[in-house]
Amino acid sequence: MGGKTNKAAYFEKLRGLLEEYKSVFIVSVDNVSSQQMHEIRQSLRGEGVVLMGKNTMIRRALRTFIADLPDYERLLPFVRGNVGFVFTNADLKEVRDKILNNRVAAPARAGAVAPVDVWVPAGNTGMEPGKTSFFQALGVPTKIARGTIEITTDLKLVEANTKVGPSEATLLNMLNISPFTYGLGIVQVYDQGNVFPPSVLDITDEQLLETLQKAITTIATISLATNFPTLPSIAHSLINGYKKVLAVAVVTEYGWPEIEELKDRIANPDAYAAAAPAAGAGADAGAAKEEAKKEESEEEESEDEGGFGGLFD
Repeated sequence: MGGKTNKAAYFEKLRGLLEEYKSVFIVSVDNVSSQQMHEIRQSLRGEGVVLMGKNTMIRRALRTFIADLPDYERLLPFVRGNVGFVFTNADLKEVRDKILNNRVAAPARAGAVAPVDVWVPAGNTGMEPGKTSFFQALGVPTKIARGTIEITTDLKLVEANTKVGPSEATLLNMLNISPFTYGLGIVQVYDQGNVFPPSVLDITDEQLLETLQKAITTIATISLATNFPTLPSIAHSLINGYKKVLAVAVVTEYGWPEIEELKDRIANPDAYAAAAPAAGAGADAGAAKEEAKKEESEEEESEDEGGFGGLFD
């Protein structure tokens, strides 16, 4: 009886959250302690609600809701592994950052899969020379400096996505290196009927506008090439059409006031060519007069200076 009651209460709670919140983060909870989960719930207070549960129960609950809430069927493929839900109506980027920022450092454990490459940095370890053989067995380059073991170069000790061996884990613990961090990871994001990876949240408005501009240009190019009018190609079609009208007007007697000057320029190019140098010559003449006045003024100043100099001599 108690199991059925708990199941019904869970179904009711899940449905209430699905109806109340428009967005859902599907999160992975591998290696997350209960204390860390408590801290994550506190950091999301007022902006999000965390709900965990067994995958079989979550899938069964979602299937019972599909008749009334068909969009939530898209969540089913991602309910696998150690996952949970974070429900929110707040800004997705802000909630995403709060989910990911709450991480804790953890030591390497033998048999654990390394999520990232693990490096041992160069430097003095402070260990006595008697442990040199341990470093040599792992291929760590060392030397003895001031009576202690010093690692001479950085060394990648564990590759990402491989298991940590007992010797590697022992060495990292001896060096007080906690190479891993654990916390909630985001598997997928559901937002108002759409499901997408979390990387979509990093797309900026500038990137969207650039992509939209490229798409519009592509559509306009295809439309013009196939002679199929579309909204992006209309402006180009109008300009090209006007160019054709201008070409027809130039070679025929047909015209209008705005085209007459162009036709006159084509018919009498010499007249316009002669006008251009004349205007240039006028400008050159004015510049020459200004230069002459400047030189005359400088000569007068020079003469005045010379006269005063003679008097004082």
